[in-house]
Amino acid sequence: MQVLVDADACPVVVKEMLYRAAQRLEVCVTLVANKFLRTPPSRFIRALQVPAGFDAADDRIVELVIHGDLVITADIPLAAAALEKGAYVLDPRGSWFSRENIQERLTMRDVMEQLRSSGIDTGGPAPYAAQDGKAFAGQLDRFLARHVSP
Repeated sequence: MQVLVDADACPVVVKEMLYRAAQRLEVCVTLVANKFLRTPPSRFIRALQVPAGFDAADDRIVELVIHGDLVITADIPLAAAALEKGAYVLDPRGSWFSRENIQERLTMRDVMEQLRSSGIDTGGPAPYAAQDGKAFAGQLDRFLARHVSP
């Protein structure tokens, strides 16, 4: 099992939690981004830079992910693709994407995109808050406890 991270928009606090988990549990964490990422030196952590381009990082994650992997992303289409390959998908706010909720989330994303393209200001996600980090940490810890042997 590996952890693949959609790292371009991933909050720093989430990356730091993943770095600690990688070291503690000796789990491979791969951060994929279209920009250079500085990561701590570790044989369990790697940064993979992809060329700039629409969905280039997402496409690379889909290429790399296999059944049973954990993907960290807030990107709903990427989550859907990872679920199709049998991965677990957790967003940086601690919510799980699943086969049961992905279609609803894709539909809502499409509706919001249509509203924005017609000029309606839909706001956006709330700023990342401490409770988001706590929720993510709790879900990550529970997942790793079930899926990784220390």
